[in-house]
Amino acid sequence: MRRYLLLFAVSSLAACASPLPDVNPAMAWVDFAMPTPGGKVLMAERLDNQPQRDGRFFQVPPGSHELMVRFDFEVFGGGMSMNTDPQERLCYLTISYDHFEAGQRYRLEARSLAFTPSARLYNAQRKIVAEERQVNCVP
Repeated sequence: MRRYLLLFAVSSLAACASPLPDVNPAMAWVDFAMPTPGGKVLMAERLDNQPQRDGRFFQVPPGSHELMVRFDFEVFGGGMSMNTDPQERLCYLTISYDHFEAGQRYRLEARSLAFTPSARLYNAQRKIVAEERQVNCVP
């Protein structure tokens, strides 16, 4: 059993270290960013309700798609609370966009304001084209 766990751990690390695949010009590419402090993890979870093998990006055919990302972030205590240690929060954010274009790059940004996460999808001209429509957080 230990041998299988070790093999799984090594193969998982190898996937993280692998280079990104070539951009397919017949598809749209979605990069990720966390522009505000406190974000720990932002990764692709599901595309059109199908699990993703590589959480570092989305590559989607033209048209309408639903993207789900995992967003882990820290919420820092303060105020009247005696607890000043950061609390970790895990959320799944869903964004739908109807007009993905082949060969275009998009950027999905996730941020948090205290306990409330949000996400926006930008096109190459930095215009907001979609915002999260659903947020599910693990308490």
